[in-house]
Amino acid sequence: DWSSDVCSSDLMIHYNAFSTSILTPEIAKAYGIRRSDSRALVNISVMKKEGDQPPTAVKATVTTTARNLTGQTRNIKMREVDYSNGAGYHIGELSVRNMETFDFTVLVTPEGNSRPYTVKFRQQFFTE
Repeated sequence: DWSSDVCSSDLMIHYNAFSTSILTPEIAKAYGIRRSDSRALVNISVMKKEGDQPPTAVKATVTTTARNLTGQTRNIKMREVDYSNGAGYHIGELSVRNMETFDFTVLVTPEGNSRPYTVKFRQQFFTE
């Protein structure tokens, strides 16, 4: 499973990581992403839940690190994209090798909150 959610009583954090090669050329160009089997994209969205209303995007500070199984840690530069249509995403890229596994730690601090939510997940990448 390459996509998942973390929920609290009023917040939903959606996260995934995947090869940039699956993006269409148009999407990659629109967001300035380099398509490659050896590049991965980390995608985080933060949504607020209020009663029976559909979730709405929440601005947040997102910090992401990735650690491979040999202990090498990478800080992933995240950037906000696409708040215009009611959805907000934070994306970042990293280089990956075939069968490389990363443990991701994502700190999400929604606007107006002082304490971050922590999301941890593991993802293996296949480049061949």
